[in-house]
Amino acid sequence: MGEESRTEVELEVSDASLVLKLRDWLREHSSAAVATKAATPGPGELGVLDVVTVVASSSGLVAAIRTLPDFIRSRRAGIRIEVTVHDRRFTLDATNVDDVLPIVEKLLDD
Repeated sequence: MGEESRTEVELEVSDASLVLKLRDWLREHSSAAVATKAATPGPGELGVLDVVTVVASSSGLVAAIRTLPDFIRSRRAGIRIEVTVHDRRFTLDATNVDDVLPIVEKLLDD
């Protein structure tokens, strides 16, 4: 049996003060490799923002991503998490997480 390939997902939190809390949350609630790194600013953006990276097999990533609704709901209103999977970006927040999460999961399964 071959080893399942590993994929990296980036998570950017709308509140920079929650980056380390998200990292710690994912470490506690998943078996994925979780770290922080400096993100590269996009065109017209200033400064450097830290992002949380999650590396695991697709099933490990799905398990980690499934913990995000609880993290979002446990924080103050208005938090958003930008999820980048295979160069596609999705925004998760308390109002859309139940709609967007299945799309991210399907992308990870492909």
